[in-house]
Amino acid sequence: MDYIKHKVPPVREDRLMACQAYGGTCGDLSKDSKKGCLYASKRTFSQTQGCQLNLSLGMISSMRDAVMVIHSPIGCGGNLIQNAGINKVFQKLRQESAVGLRWINTNLSEVDVISGGEAKLRQAVLKAEREFRPSAILVFNSCVPALIGDDIDGILDDLQKQVSAKIVPIHCEGFKTKIQATAYDSVYHGLIRNLVGEDKGSKPEVVRTLEEEAEHQAVISKTVNLLNVGSMSRIDEEELVRLLKALDLNVRILPSYSHPDDFTYAHEAALNVSICATHDDYFVEHFQQMYGIPYVMRTIPIGIANTNKWLRDIASFFGIEEQAEKLIAAETAELNKAIEPFKAEFKGKTAFLTGGEVRILTTAELLHNLGFEILGLRGYHFDKYGEILLDEYLEDVPNSEKAIFNIGSGQVFEQANLLSKITPDLFVGHIGVNGSAAKQGYPIFPLFGQSDDYLGYKGVFEVATRVSRILKNPAFNKNLGSNTRLPYRDSWYEQDPFTYIDDSASVAARIG
Repeated sequence: MDYIKHKVPPVREDRLMACQAYGGTCGDLSKDSKKGCLYASKRTFSQTQGCQLNLSLGMISSMRDAVMVIHSPIGCGGNLIQNAGINKVFQKLRQESAVGLRWINTNLSEVDVISGGEAKLRQAVLKAEREFRPSAILVFNSCVPALIGDDIDGILDDLQKQVSAKIVPIHCEGFKTKIQATAYDSVYHGLIRNLVGEDKGSKPEVVRTLEEEAEHQAVISKTVNLLNVGSMSRIDEEELVRLLKALDLNVRILPSYSHPDDFTYAHEAALNVSICATHDDYFVEHFQQMYGIPYVMRTIPIGIANTNKWLRDIASFFGIEEQAEKLIAAETAELNKAIEPFKAEFKGKTAFLTGGEVRILTTAELLHNLGFEILGLRGYHFDKYGEILLDEYLEDVPNSEKAIFNIGSGQVFEQANLLSKITPDLFVGHIGVNGSAAKQGYPIFPLFGQSDDYLGYKGVFEVATRVSRILKNPAFNKNLGSNTRLPYRDSWYEQDPFTYIDDSASVAARIG
């Protein structure tokens, strides 16, 4: 992997041959993914899909002492309004001064589509520098300037000579990819190119004596970069930091809520620790190539089994396996005792999960260990990292090869059809699809929440207690399902849910 020399990163369809349309079972998907032909599958009808601009904003909008310039019509980036208050709260939770979000939209008009928006971009960047004096200006390129051919990089190269802030171009045009997760690559690409390295920082070079340098290197030898792109709450961060510090490791968290200067010496670490390959493979593989820093990216620490795997992988790198096993034994013994009552409560219950491929597979294993039967999973996309985790899931969870696996982001009509046929006791989903499932009357457990914990050993207990509360009082969603309906004809629910996916495996017999 060597894309950093290019101004724009490749999309996931090209880089990872990611699949965005599939319908079958877990067993089918495992076999078909090994044939290498999933990339060719497509939909003859698509309802909607995610935008990588919005995901890019969600990933890096929390950066401290930075201003976002969104080069777009006024509507793009409007979702940031809902994040403004959340951002302040979580800054305070990190004992930081609460500034909130600062962004400028270039407000491209119909006239700008014809004459170009370069002048507005220039004005916006200079305004960001003049009014806020930030350490970094993050410039997000949207669909419109990409289509009309604005020379974003040329303008920003010229403006960098006029402003003191580091300018970070982020090419995240929504129309370029059907795989929304390309946004993670776009943001990391901009950060690595423009913020990482001593020559990119605003702080003066540190001069150390030989003794000080030896001490500094000793600290680096036990330092890990823990990567959070907004996919874990502050409580989750604290749980993972607790576990890593129990192994006597130093922890640096990037990129959420980080400062631009934090990236200057981000390569001074012994190991990069990912919690999700979907988020971080672009970052960790480039860091390994550029700076020789190895990484751990096997799984996300959700549930006992995957938290154990995550800790063992980290301990294996540092040669502290014995210390890790003592920690794992102590944590799991206490946790198993605490969750035993829930296993009896959840026995015989069924669940359906939808979200990112890595998160749904690990959360499904957590629910299985709590007593649930997993009827189906629905991933936003699927690539080689999902293949590895799916094979581990099939090995760890008996009879899981018969469960449904649907791939597709935003295809709510497929989800509605599936749910009408398999009728789970619990729906576990991400923002954007939970409302639809609620209107069908299903109890909803959010796959992720910024104020809740899901990761590590503490996360297992917290998930169990929240699911228990939801299942004990599902009256609201049942009433909602009885009094509302989704905008699909009855004839649609009678069809195979994967009717509009080419080359999909028919599962009519499984769910009919």
